[in-house]
Amino acid sequence: MGLFFLFGLILLALNIITSVWAYRDARRKGNSKEYAIVVLIGTIFFPILGLIVYLIIRND
Repeated sequence: MGLFFLFGLILLALNIITSVWAYRDARRKGNSKEYAIVVLIGTIFFPILGLIVYLIIRND
């Protein structure tokens, strides 16, 4: 039981880290604050899909 709890905490921490990274990356690339918040919300609620979509649509 403790192993599943630890695994869940690791996944939650990874989700938060990638969401914050996506938000900061969107702001650093010169996008508006509203766009960065949409990216943040998308990556929080849809972690894998949101991150993949953001990586595809971000302007390099």
